[in-house]
Amino acid sequence: MIIDIHGHYTTAPAALGQWRDRQLAALLDPASAPSPAELKITDDELRESIEANQLRFMDERGIDLTVFSPRASFMAHHIGSFETSAEWAAICNELCYRVSQLYPERFVPAAMLPQSPGVDPATCLPELTRCVEEYGAVALNLNPDPSGGHWTAPPLTDPYWYPVYEKMVEYDIPAMVHVSTSINPAFHTTGAHYLNADTTAFMQLIQGDLFKDFPTLKLVIPHGGGAVPYHWGRFRGLAMALGKPALEEHLLANVFFDTCVYHQPGIDLLLEVIPTQNILFASEMIGAVRDIDPWTGHHFDDTARYIGAAGLDEAELGAIQEHNARIVYPRLDALLKQQGR
Repeated sequence: MIIDIHGHYTTAPAALGQWRDRQLAALLDPASAPSPAELKITDDELRESIEANQLRFMDERGIDLTVFSPRASFMAHHIGSFETSAEWAAICNELCYRVSQLYPERFVPAAMLPQSPGVDPATCLPELTRCVEEYGAVALNLNPDPSGGHWTAPPLTDPYWYPVYEKMVEYDIPAMVHVSTSINPAFHTTGAHYLNADTTAFMQLIQGDLFKDFPTLKLVIPHGGGAVPYHWGRFRGLAMALGKPALEEHLLANVFFDTCVYHQPGIDLLLEVIPTQNILFASEMIGAVRDIDPWTGHHFDDTARYIGAAGLDEAELGAIQEHNARIVYPRLDALLKQQGR
């Protein structure tokens, strides 16, 4: 089977965005704040938003299952207070859960955290607990920069983040390191901020010793690792200069990369540089790039096509498409076994 470990609910019904607009307007006029109960989205509306979009492309591309989380750019942790984020995260996580209940063999939820700049990450734990214990979330998205492009948070190796890591280890769930919208005009959200964050997170992990404290912690760096595969020699050399072990020993038991790379040469490089066991299939569709590539006649984000054309043997292909995800996402593996898959 093909498991896509990186999907976002980018086609949610319009009512969700309208409710969010009201919530944000209420930051200036608290008396106008909407109640979560005022958001009315029916199961039929969810089906319409999914079947005409994500599910249609999954079927066309042979993707069996998607790990499904709220829209990354909508997390917008920089807006309002922790209470703003907590209310918004609860709503978005519930919608992904409802989709997973409507299509239990096609979608499984991953949690958005109610992060807020300067706020102790421990405040996220009640929502994380709810998503795992009540919604069956198999992963979470962790934003290393809740400030929206100004990077005011400590590095991911700092004890500041340890409350989240401790809960991740307890539940045996991975985190995808994924930023949200950039409000820094120097950084385009999907073209710069996302890829900057992937690269920055990896370098932070090189500089620290996080996995000595959390030897079973698992982090997924999306978008093919940003600049990491292209500059693997630089990172190897920097690790040496910092007195760290070789990257294979220092990080690769705990750090994994997805295949959200939107051209064949990029996928080929990822597969050549990064060990097979550290690569997880993903497409991020429908996401940052939605157009058809005029060079190929296919969608840029049809990553299954690139993986299929990369000349992998059967064992390598199966590992990337399915088996690595079952290892990195143990709760997903358990769910699939319950379903007889």
